[in-house]
Amino acid sequence: MSSQPSKALEVFDNPNIERDFVIQIDMPEFTCLCPKTGQPDFAILHLEYIADKACIELKSLKMYIWSYRNEGAFHEAVTNQILDDLVQASNPRFMRLKAIFNVRGGIYTTIISEYQQKNWTPKAKVDLQHLG
Repeated sequence: MSSQPSKALEVFDNPNIERDFVIQIDMPEFTCLCPKTGQPDFAILHLEYIADKACIELKSLKMYIWSYRNEGAFHEAVTNQILDDLVQASNPRFMRLKAIFNVRGGIYTTIISEYQQKNWTPKAKVDLQHLG
């Protein structure tokens, strides 16, 4: 197999550092293990962020997400760990990670965790549907 899971996250220079723009990444195949039962937990991860100087390289993100496949983790812990690792690697202006875990025992769990760079202020949202 040519690719292996890895915790190493790579970044590249933001090509438009002067502009706040949103990067959205959906990862529909996240898997980790329940730390109580050892059974697999499946989730859809939605990442959105505003880069500062660096953007996250997608292949390394794929290998990073894959690295959780055989690790036991509570939903809350793994979501926050992933956010912390992504923030550490890329130091974004803003980042939000939403993890929607598949049903287990009739219970759905969604975890949303956010980071905002100190002294960064978001711009007002433009709502084009309500203009003249």
